[in-house]
Amino acid sequence: MQLAPEPKTAATAPRRTCCSQVPWTMIAAAGTLIAGGGLLLGGKRKAGLVAATTGASLALLDQQEVVRAWWNELPDHIGQVQKLLGQVQETLDSVVEQREKLAKLLNR
Repeated sequence: MQLAPEPKTAATAPRRTCCSQVPWTMIAAAGTLIAGGGLLLGGKRKAGLVAATTGASLALLDQQEVVRAWWNELPDHIGQVQKLLGQVQETLDSVVEQREKLAKLLNR
């Protein structure tokens, strides 16, 4: 009869592989984004932009499902923006009309 479980020793404990659990793409993306920001702040505009673009590309590579979902939703958002811009244009046309009418009344 056993009252307490036996403690696991290093030999009996399950081994974890360190490299398979580390998100290397995210680490690389974060590093290049930070380096790009540092280069931009340091006045190295072209090198900073290249590093930041590389970091953003690596981050997007790691998040392919999210990018695919955004890409699929993009036409809906563009349609909503076009509708909103049409409403703004109609409102501005109405304001211009009202301004012209008011100007004619005040010039009498």
